[in-house]
Amino acid sequence: MKKIIRLISIALILLLFVSGCSKNIKDANAEDIQTTEDQTQQNNVEGEENKESQQEESKEEEINVDPKEKIDLSLKPNEAGQIMVLMYHNIGEEEAEWVRTPENFKKDLKTLYEKGYRPISLEDFVNNNIDVEAGLTPVVLTFDDGNQNNFNIIEKDGQKIVDPNSAVGILEEFNKEYPDFPLKATFFVFGENPFRQPELLEYKLNYLIEKGFDIGNHTVGHNDMSKISDPNKIQEYIGKQAAFLESLIPGYKVNTYALSYGARPKDKSLYPYLQKGEFEGKSYENIAILNVGWDPSVSPIDKAFDPYAIHRIRASETKVDGVGMYDWLTVFDKNPERRFISDGNPDIVTVPKKFEEKVDKEKLGDKELYIYEE
Repeated sequence: MKKIIRLISIALILLLFVSGCSKNIKDANAEDIQTTEDQTQQNNVEGEENKESQQEESKEEEINVDPKEKIDLSLKPNEAGQIMVLMYHNIGEEEAEWVRTPENFKKDLKTLYEKGYRPISLEDFVNNNIDVEAGLTPVVLTFDDGNQNNFNIIEKDGQKIVDPNSAVGILEEFNKEYPDFPLKATFFVFGENPFRQPELLEYKLNYLIEKGFDIGNHTVGHNDMSKISDPNKIQEYIGKQAAFLESLIPGYKVNTYALSYGARPKDKSLYPYLQKGEFEGKSYENIAILNVGWDPSVSPIDKAFDPYAIHRIRASETKVDGVGMYDWLTVFDKNPERRFISDGNPDIVTVPKKFEEKVDKEKLGDKELYIYEE
């Protein structure tokens, strides 16, 4: 009996010993796990801190890098080069001197896109606020007269939609397919019935502005200024039209003017009234006056640039009074150094050394001039 009691006691002692060891092992393992977790957490924190530190260092290095060093000179940027200001009138069924068919207008846009041209607003052009991707060339699109085929509204399935064969419809569709070809164009309109759908007049004007287009002045009656000798008449024809358009577009300023027939007064002392004046208590001031022409404009930083006599090219393939858009595209293809090529940085004006003499530094504003050797 004593032997049995002794064996039970030994067994109990062994059981207690094993239990204690197991607990110690578990406690030790728990401590090891906790230590590992703490170390991992600490490593993660240190890793994040190192990552943030590296990012901050990278940002500081980037800030300290001269922006000119980021300009890709292999693209041969030349922001003293020429820019095409294209002149359209009608979009119609048959190609003619002042008419482009929808198919040919679409071809124009595709050709411009593929050759690296991107639209900018006329105002940005005049003010040298040119923001175009590096290696590409700005182009300015303009439409004279405000014909219905420029912006037509049709009814389809009981809803009013933009006519897909009108200039606006074609531009919008092209922009959907090529979003990097912006909706930028100026429509120069005359009279009190622009786009020839009077019931939709206010809607159309505001629609264009909301989409990013611009409205310009083409006088009250497509007036030929070469026949005018009275400064009051000049102010009436320009000022009355500006006031009428602005009354329909809240907050918008009509400040560009395309000369009807490309004509100016014979008396040059009257030219200032084309730029600014007043009619019936309302003033107007144009930042740009556009000619009818056949050659590209010089760059807005060129010494020869005159915002009150901007050259335009007829967007046509019909040979009438000189060369048109396709002729100049060929010229630029053969002589790329004549073409404005963007450096991709709107705050820097990059010009090859051989064009330095063309630059009017007073026209640079707050932009930095970068002259480089080719």
